[in-house]
Amino acid sequence: MKRVLLATCYFKHNFGSMLQAYATQCFLDKKNIFNKTIDISSLKDFRIGKIKYYKTQMIKPSFFKAKRGMIKLLIKRKIEPKMKANFTIRDSYFDEFKKNKFNLTDSFESYNDLHNFCIGNFNNVLVGSDQLWLPINIVANYYTLNFVPKNINKISYATSFGVSSIPNKLKNEYSSFLRRIDNISVREESGEKIIEELIGKKCEVVCDPTLLLTSDEWRNLAPKKRIIDCKYIFCYFLGKSKAHRKFAETVKEITGYKIVSINNCDEYVKYSEKYADIVPYDVGPLEWINLIMNSEYVCTDSFHGTLFSLIFNKIFFTFRRFSGKTVFSTNTRIDTILNIVNLHKRIFTGEETHEEIIKILNTNVDYDTINIKLDEYRKKSGDFLINSIR
Repeated sequence: MKRVLLATCYFKHNFGSMLQAYATQCFLDKKNIFNKTIDISSLKDFRIGKIKYYKTQMIKPSFFKAKRGMIKLLIKRKIEPKMKANFTIRDSYFDEFKKNKFNLTDSFESYNDLHNFCIGNFNNVLVGSDQLWLPINIVANYYTLNFVPKNINKISYATSFGVSSIPNKLKNEYSSFLRRIDNISVREESGEKIIEELIGKKCEVVCDPTLLLTSDEWRNLAPKKRIIDCKYIFCYFLGKSKAHRKFAETVKEITGYKIVSINNCDEYVKYSEKYADIVPYDVGPLEWINLIMNSEYVCTDSFHGTLFSLIFNKIFFTFRRFSGKTVFSTNTRIDTILNIVNLHKRIFTGEETHEEIIKILNTNVDYDTINIKLDEYRKKSGDFLINSIR
């Protein structure tokens, strides 16, 4: 009997992270493949590894500069009563989703415990998707699957490096664990190039797990009743660009639709409190899907915001969260999916004029053709996953 143990980022209070982990489980369930997700809530080795990485970074001014918005948000969540109350509500939705939707193993304290658990219980261990191969996670040494015994089949499904280049001091660690994985696939083209450079091996570029489920399947999973009754523009921004939010304001001015915004996800952005008409906090992963599928337009700098806009055939506006000079590859994963469906022109700067935005709003998106391409990508990716499992 095929049995798959999943090493996924199911626990992070992030809509995309939880949904991709859930989609992996749902896809395997649909194929009648037994699976469980590793409960890492007590995994000390993982926490120790992360602390070790942060200690090496805290001496760098660039680290604090990059994390400034996140640190500010954490402080506000602690000291501002309204913000604290809002996040208590949002966190409760994430916790409820995690509690009710994931089929978790017992918890483990060490990688040695995990190693022993694999033996005799599972013949496959799968890591994916999300940005699990960031340098911090290589040092933490969990998503590398180094804890998995040699004779157990190891699979990477749609895993992302989260960076466009590997730090020289970690190249040996990357090469070592990648060579142990029997079936490797990645989520973006940049990851394919990194693997070929590191170990000289070709790998598959496959879709994010959320795309393995169809729009109808997601509709059946999400709450049926509309959360927002009026017509609205759904905004899901992780970055801090004021120009991106002003673009949404112009769409509101042209259409008359209200702006519904999920604020304060990765970092605090003061302007977010000003530009939105409705800012709900009683939103978990499935409510987030409801907000996308019932919107008129979507404005986002998020990969999963873009992907679910495609799944639900929305008119969307995607913005680059990072500049082209950054080492982070959020841009790359968006580029990959939009290139596949030939929609690279749906990436905007936020500097477009009122007249340009009117023209953009009147531009047709050929979803008949796009859906055919998404179905082909979905099937090819699903076949890779199924064929990788022993």
